[in-house]
Amino acid sequence: MECPEIQADTIEEVSVYSSQYASNLLQESTLKNDSGLVIPALKNFPAAYTKYVEETIGEDGVLKLMEGVEDRTAYFIESLAYTECGKEPVVFVSKTKGTIAKEKRGTNGWSWDFIFIPEGQSKTFAEFSDDERWKFWDDRGYIELAEYLKKQK
Repeated sequence: MECPEIQADTIEEVSVYSSQYASNLLQESTLKNDSGLVIPALKNFPAAYTKYVEETIGEDGVLKLMEGVEDRTAYFIESLAYTECGKEPVVFVSKTKGTIAKEKRGTNGWSWDFIFIPEGQSKTFAEFSDDERWKFWDDRGYIELAEYLKKQK
């Protein structure tokens, strides 16, 4: 379901708000996620504003902002907020590390896949097939969520 996306400083805050909003509205337990690209050399931009940046300046704009920047480290944060009806949300986070390429490369995927190089690789996500790309994503948040849910039974 669509939830209002608040303007917040962190990706976690956005997922928590969405999860609480949906849980309160539906009177059910909910799981909502939010994700974003973080570039430390750009003072952690775009982070919680990733969707807006994607819709406005896109990959080309980010590459322009990165011109002349030596430190190209970056990471994706995926925040999973689980809210049991009437309780506070519990948050689980995955962090996929990598770097920003100097130009768009590849034909697979979408959006940031064309400029994000996963840690330990030399190709962008878009240069890997769908069958290969998933292997590079950090799934720690999903594993921790599954373990948490198992304990709740």
